Amino acid sequence: MINKIGKITIYVNNQEEARKFWTEKLNFVVKFERQMGPNMTWLEVGPSENEFTTFVLYDKKMMQAQNPSANVGHPSILLSTENIESAYNDMKSNGVKVGELMTMPYGKMFSFKDQDGNDYLLREDTF
Repeated sequence: MINKIGKITIYVNNQEEARKFWTEKLNFVVKFERQMGPNMTWLEVGPSENEFTTFVLYDKKMMQAQNPSANVGHPSILLSTENIESAYNDMKSNGVKVGELMTMPYGKMFSFKDQDGNDYLLREDTF
């Protein structure tokens, strides 16, 4: 029935700042971008051109105007990497606010924050 996770919406304060964070600091690419009206752009970013799943960077104020009851709080998002030490060092050198690199029985991981202070977790997946 369902065969992929398509998109995850991240509600942001400023789409341009969010675009810069994801593309310049984390090396994501813009996968899709279209004007939705005079003051709104649909913007999707992903880790590569080949990756199917994307983040939709959606303006919080626009969503609240469209749907006042919408929950624009941040979802819990875990991202994956094959080399946690390299990712940690790259993100740190790009000015990303990163937490402590932790080694747990189920893998290595660290938290980081985006331009709006939202929390994410990056985990080394070895399976």
